Amino acid sequence: MVSSTYKDKPSGALFAFSAKWVSYAHTIVAYTAFISALVVGISLHYHKIVKNEFYGYPQEWFPSVSATIGDRYPERSFFQLFIALTSGPRFALVGLWYLLTAKPGKVLPKFVAGVGLFRTFTCGGWTYVTSTDDHDWHDIFMISYLVATLPWTLGCIALSPANPKAIKYRNYIASAFFGTLIPLVYYFIQHKVHRVAGAYTTYAFFEWSLILYDVAFDAVTVLDFSTFEIVVRDVGGLSQGVNKSGMSDVALEEQKTKATGGIFNIKFTWRETFDTIAEVYHGYVFWSILTGLGLVIWYFPLWFMGISGYEALVMSTISPLLLSIKPVRSFVTNHLRICHFLSLAGLLAYRVESPIYRLFTVGFGVSMSCLSWSAQLYSENVHETRLESKILAWLVGLVLSSAAKFAWWTNNPVWPIMHAENGGQNEIGLLLALIAAWRTIEYRGRKEREPGGSAFLSALGVAGLFFGLHSLLSDSSTMISWVWEGYPVRGPLAVPHGWFTIAAMTAGLLTGLAYPSLVSTWSVYGIACVGAAILTLYANWFGYYGGIVLAFYLMAIAGPFLKNAAKRSPATTFGLGFFLYNIMVLFHVWVVAYAFVPGGPYVREHTDWVMITMMLLIGAGVFNLTCTSSRGPQTPQRPNSSQHQRYHTSALALINLFFLAMAYLRFPTNDYVPYHADSQIITAGIWTIHFSLDNDMWSSEKRIRNLLKELEVDVVGLLESDLQRIIMGNRDTTQFLAQDLGMYVDYGPGPNKHTWGAALLSKFPIVNSTHHLLPSPVGELAPMIQATLDCYGELVDVFVFHSGQEEDAEDRRLQSEYASKLMGNSPRPSILLSYLVTQPQQGNYKTYVSDLSGMHDVEPGDWDRWCEYILYKRLQRVAYARVSRSTITDTELQVAKFVVPRSQEEKALVSILETNELARDWKVQKDKVPVGWRFPALFRGKGVRGHCYHVFDEPYYYSPKELGQE
Repeated sequence: MVSSTYKDKPSGALFAFSAKWVSYAHTIVAYTAFISALVVGISLHYHKIVKNEFYGYPQEWFPSVSATIGDRYPERSFFQLFIALTSGPRFALVGLWYLLTAKPGKVLPKFVAGVGLFRTFTCGGWTYVTSTDDHDWHDIFMISYLVATLPWTLGCIALSPANPKAIKYRNYIASAFFGTLIPLVYYFIQHKVHRVAGAYTTYAFFEWSLILYDVAFDAVTVLDFSTFEIVVRDVGGLSQGVNKSGMSDVALEEQKTKATGGIFNIKFTWRETFDTIAEVYHGYVFWSILTGLGLVIWYFPLWFMGISGYEALVMSTISPLLLSIKPVRSFVTNHLRICHFLSLAGLLAYRVESPIYRLFTVGFGVSMSCLSWSAQLYSENVHETRLESKILAWLVGLVLSSAAKFAWWTNNPVWPIMHAENGGQNEIGLLLALIAAWRTIEYRGRKEREPGGSAFLSALGVAGLFFGLHSLLSDSSTMISWVWEGYPVRGPLAVPHGWFTIAAMTAGLLTGLAYPSLVSTWSVYGIACVGAAILTLYANWFGYYGGIVLAFYLMAIAGPFLKNAAKRSPATTFGLGFFLYNIMVLFHVWVVAYAFVPGGPYVREHTDWVMITMMLLIGAGVFNLTCTSSRGPQTPQRPNSSQHQRYHTSALALINLFFLAMAYLRFPTNDYVPYHADSQIITAGIWTIHFSLDNDMWSSEKRIRNLLKELEVDVVGLLESDLQRIIMGNRDTTQFLAQDLGMYVDYGPGPNKHTWGAALLSKFPIVNSTHHLLPSPVGELAPMIQATLDCYGELVDVFVFHSGQEEDAEDRRLQSEYASKLMGNSPRPSILLSYLVTQPQQGNYKTYVSDLSGMHDVEPGDWDRWCEYILYKRLQRVAYARVSRSTITDTELQVAKFVVPRSQEEKALVSILETNELARDWKVQKDKVPVGWRFPALFRGKGVRGHCYHVFDEPYYYSPKELGQE
């Protein structure tokens, strides 16, 4: 065939030109859009566009992309004009790429073309809907565009024609693009969280780099389109797969496969896609039911204040022991679908109102789920591919469960403590579970096979593995809470760093899939032990690095462990394994609940013993694997590229993208404003939230949020707030409250500090915070947060404290002395938000309210208190109220309002009030105080939703400035 030229147009063509000019036009106009806006913005509004919410010129001296193309005229108009002109070449580029790569029977070119069109439309979305116009839709379009960039980039690489130069450039640019995301996120966090001067300028350079790389990646098409002419005739034969590069087709395909991980080499079929989705969701259902059991059990010892007897249902998981009975084993393996359907009672439990019956319903669901999954793996053990597929579904389901919890602020939307009123998606979850079970479960028969090795050792390994997966990896923020030590931030944050846990889980699972013999070695086990020790003993980033190593290892070794267990007696490997796992669950709770269990003091505060035991159990499993493998010939393990592995790998990729998108949406704005900033008011509260389970066993975060918002609370201490244990669902209520209420949060001492939890939420920036564990020689550990807040330019210390139990008088005496000295040493205005376990004016009260502490009681005449107290010093107290709890918890919310003295006159007034008890406690009518000092009228009389002012019926108000001076 003779190629046509510009001078020699194809026969019958009125106009012809090389398709490479589409690439040139797209590149030139796109770059012009951004560069023209930058030039115009710097020329006209330089100081305005380099300024951010914290700093301006000269600390920040280069504008970000969003600031440049944002709302200012005329740079926004320049950008929108040229980006509109870019749309024509962009649609043409996507269409030409499809024509170049489309081949009969291939689905990937259609998929990539669809992604390309989607990116084009979403680009228009975030371009023409700015954050000022509609912040939510701007973010939705932007996230969609960024998420679609990954499949577009990898898909283009996978479909690249036989052009080594183009493939090389695409690999380089894609690597640069994705590599830039790491420092981009790092410097954004330095700016947004740590408020480092100049960090936003550095971030801006990486942001502009992404723009350059994004456009440059598509500019490479000029090398491919040079053989195309418009009206379109392929003059080079590339669309027919002709290779003129001199490089072998095999070598080129290997180069592309290496760049994309082989994901796009899948022989796509809708059936296998639906099967994979169903399998993964079915695995998610298992973890949802299992992790919900602890929550509904925990409700009962909370209300009994000790062992209730219902804790016995933790043994629901040992149902695989029934498989030791041959008729039962035969029935279950022949009726797997029925058994799996029965397990969905764990999802249907939300319809049961009675907490007791709901608990038994969940227990039945867990029992059937463990029985069904164990029997299913056992029945598939002679079919290596199907067995591996089921194990992958189980493990990818765990990753999906953790991602779903992140999206729902650490609550699983299908848990039995969720319903429509608090954000549950139980109906949809149950419907999808029914479809998934029907789609994936069928009996295929098996042959008896019992290989060498020990079923007992395998059970030990399964116990350690499941405990590790459940206790550390069922929520992406659990290990982060272990290493958290307060402000300034020196370690990871749940948002966005929780993705590092998900990424480590993903990498570990894929590594174990590809190299099972490698991850089963003693050397890798030794590295995991070091990681476990670092997580247990160290804090901040170094401690979290140990957690990342452990997360990687647990997911990597899970596949070999479960394959080995499936090939032995399920009654031993899974029945005994789950029994030992239950012992570990109880052990894991007893280290903090030692006051309520027989022999509890022996394991008091020994999370290190829990971690050592877990790793020893896993070590037994590793020993079993090494013994088994040593009896047969060793064959080097190479990455397996079977279809089902690639489908599950694709599922993992999508889950990771979903997590990253949610992390973007949940990223804190850190632009919080107090409710009455014009009055210099701090509204402070203390509330014992009873582990965010209300009286009817429903998750109570939204009800807590509603009351705090309506009372306009600026600073609140939350007690009984540490939920990062199996028995409490590995949750974190403070994440939801902080994001929804727009507050900074200090989680307080982590779960490895063995307390019931103390947390601080603040509308004011937390400058510094320290976590204390007060003297507790006999009873429960008493946590305290000492935080310094920047309140209207003045530093104020806030103490959040939970004293020990009533039974341990000496503990409480020692704690009162420690806390009082700590408060007395503070030279700043201070507030104590506390749970003191003492009568007003009696006992330890006189230590807390004393010359030693310098603190005053917010209302000495409040005779009805026993636990919650608010104390203060060097502030002007102006109001105090008690608000009934309804059915949210077992303790009311107490709130007080303070004025922060800033001028010398105000500070002099506070000094008078501090020394004059009569003036300090002078009460007045609410109409005698400014409006900003008053509590909302919403809760007067009968109030709303069971919340009202009580004990005093109305809030107390105290002497305003002019009366205090009198």
